[in-house]
Amino acid sequence: MFRIPLLVALALTVAFGLGTFSAIEALKVTLGFGGITLGPWTAFPQAQTADADPYAKAHRARAGALLLGGAEGLVFYARTDSKGMPLDAGCTYEISGQTPAARFWTLHVTGPDDRPFSLDAGLPTAINSWTVLRRADTAFTVALSRKAQPDNWVALPEQGRFALVLTLLDTPTAGSSGVMELEMPAIVTTGCGDA
Repeated sequence: MFRIPLLVALALTVAFGLGTFSAIEALKVTLGFGGITLGPWTAFPQAQTADADPYAKAHRARAGALLLGGAEGLVFYARTDSKGMPLDAGCTYEISGQTPAARFWTLHVTGPDDRPFSLDAGLPTAINSWTVLRRADTAFTVALSRKAQPDNWVALPEQGRFALVLTLLDTPTAGSSGVMELEMPAIVTTGCGDA
């Protein structure tokens, strides 16, 4: 007597549960379609526009993030070094080169969930175009490590994976099709562990 309604209820519970779970996981994995990859850096220029795909819109709504408009800037994410190895706080890294033309840029470290780390007060958690020390050819080098480094240094958390976020503000590349020709800074692993 209760067998058929019980089976229908079980089937609906499984279907809705798996559907909800798969949708949440899909939103965690990607910002949407149309990503542009330049070395280890990835940007999603369409995610910031009215033409964004449904995944990008849902990701933006779920994260509660205020994205830049197409003419305001472009955000690049890096989760690996230039050789494709995942970024790990147990290693030290060197970011070197130049950024694309922009009036202002920032570089900061986030967790895998794209939330900033809460490090001890006084530790540099970000660097920007106004504070970075440059060489004579206008290129720069930024050290990423748990221990203090001379010149440009951004502190890493004690352990775990992390991501880098490079935000270019008021850049002509944000609204152009020439994004694929940009030169982005390299991310090189300089050491891992205490060795």
